[in-house]
Formats: sequence, structure tokens, C-alpha cells
Amino acid sequence: MTTILYREIICEGCQDGEIIDERNSFDLIHFAQVTGQSTDWILQLLEYDILPARPENRIHQFFGEDVSRARRAYRLQRDFEASLSAVAMMMDLIDEVQQLRKQVKHVHTHHD
Repeated sequence: MTTILYREIICEGCQDGEIIDERNSFDLIHFAQVTGQSTDWILQLLEYDILPARPENRIHQFFGEDVSRARRAYRLQRDFEASLSAVAMMMDLIDEVQQLRKQVKHVHTHHD
């Protein structure tokens, strides 16, 4: 059975759908092409821990979920004219809020 992640992106009145196969893996050059960014910028995402840490032997192996994370980082950097260290902090806060929302939803589901 194949698991496919469907993600809807809604921004300023536009709506865009994107299908990403979570099992896809990309090397650094292909990943940069898919995200529309330079390889140097991608390497900085790793340096600032914006993309999840990976084993040394797979340091340049990227997955479907990394695509949306890199694109989100780019939008934050562009929209807020933020440094990558600020983007890393924003991404951490977004992750924490999403995790807290899941926990709250889980608690409400089991108490209703």
C-alpha cells in the first residue's frame, strides 16, 4: 500500500494543491531543483537545523516532507525578511504549536 501525503496550500486568496510521495528521496541537487533554491541555501537549512538532522552517511538525502518544510522556510524568510536563525526559531515555534494542538485534540477526543 502506498501512502501519499496531500497538502493544501492556501495563501492570500490563492489555493494550490500539491501531492508529495513521502517515500520519494532526493539528492542535494535534485532537492534544490524541486524547492527552487540553491544547494548553498539548502545546506544552510541543515546548518541551522531547519531541516531535521540526518545520519552522516545520508546527510544529503532528502524526503518529500523536507520539500514542504524548505518551502515554508523560504516563505518565512522572504515574507519577514528574516535571517535563517530567525526562521529556525519561527519553525521551532510553529512545530511546538502544532504539537500542542495535536495534544489538545487528543485530550478532547478521549474525554468526549
